[in-house]
Amino acid sequence: MLKAVILIGGPQKGTRFRPLSFEVPKPLFPVAGVPMIQHHIEACAQVPGMQEILLIGFYQPDEPLTQFLEAAQQEFNLPVRYLQEFAPLGTGGGLYHFRDQILAGSPEAFFVLNADVCSDFPLSAMLEAHRRQRHPFLLLGTTANRTQSLNYGCIVENPQTHEVLHYVEKPSTFISDIINCGIYLFSPEALKPLRDVFQRNQQDGQLEDSPGLWPGAGTIRLEQDVFSALAGQGQIYVHLTDGIWSQIKSAGSALYASRLYLSRYQDTHPERLAKHTPGGPWIRGNVYIHPTAKEHTCVLHSIVGWGSTVGRWARVEGTPSDPNPNDPRARMDSESLFKDGKLLPAITILGCRVRIPAEVLILNSIVLPHKELSRSFTNQIIL
Repeated sequence: MLKAVILIGGPQKGTRFRPLSFEVPKPLFPVAGVPMIQHHIEACAQVPGMQEILLIGFYQPDEPLTQFLEAAQQEFNLPVRYLQEFAPLGTGGGLYHFRDQILAGSPEAFFVLNADVCSDFPLSAMLEAHRRQRHPFLLLGTTANRTQSLNYGCIVENPQTHEVLHYVEKPSTFISDIINCGIYLFSPEALKPLRDVFQRNQQDGQLEDSPGLWPGAGTIRLEQDVFSALAGQGQIYVHLTDGIWSQIKSAGSALYASRLYLSRYQDTHPERLAKHTPGGPWIRGNVYIHPTAKEHTCVLHSIVGWGSTVGRWARVEGTPSDPNPNDPRARMDSESLFKDGKLLPAITILGCRVRIPAEVLILNSIVLPHKELSRSFTNQIIL
């Protein structure tokens, strides 16, 4: 028996994803035509023996999230439940807080996936590696170039045994080109070190004359509090993958992740790809077209919000921020939209219910909701 936990965070996180997360929670933002975390759920549901999928986060269980969970349960014929944290508890605090729910039914192991990653999710391969050599923690790792590795958790492994000998989250100097993908497979024993961190936090934060629990004791960071502390002790191992992987931290990275998923749809979901139809648009490459979309415009490197209208012969074009195509180890640079008070070149974002008449040119701009435009804009923010 297996379970999976998807860490979806909360509204106070993911500020680099704004303004996309103003209208919809980031985990439900569509990537390649479906909500971001649906890719995770699909991958988990395909693992033999999967019995339950739990979402842990600090979002309010509003109507869109509730509807998504109900639809996911029906589609995958699996229990998919949301467990709301009482406060933001970090990447490990929610696992410890809801440990009884995770361990209910005595699962052999459970996957833990960060919501804001794009991957082909080699979960079955991770499970095979875990069963060959059982340890409390198995991390999925990939490679990055020396400069970009500093933006991730870096792993030093034993190349023969794949034990994690050293782990540093976002180091200041080069440590290793192996980085943490934010996808894990834990044994039930993995919760014991989280308990130790909780008790240590409680002891450190407890005032001598203040009885009861210290509120901050529940905040646990998997990367710093657990992985860094236990590296080199025979408890953490890494499974390397050369498959697709990227973080989804910004609007530009959401477009890049969509392209990665679309490239896999020929094998995984050919029904989602647009096909040539008589009198329809000419399809080049892997394309997803929403059923409500009508095409008579040019839209490049852009995200167009719900309910928006782009008139005929209008052109909406942003600046792509893809990894360096000449560097096979290059990763996505998830920069913010602004630097030193200036809008950086980036993809174009059109908010919901924006109306763009015909023959309007928009380049590298952010247009927020309820706006009607009548002329061309370049490198501007329209509020």
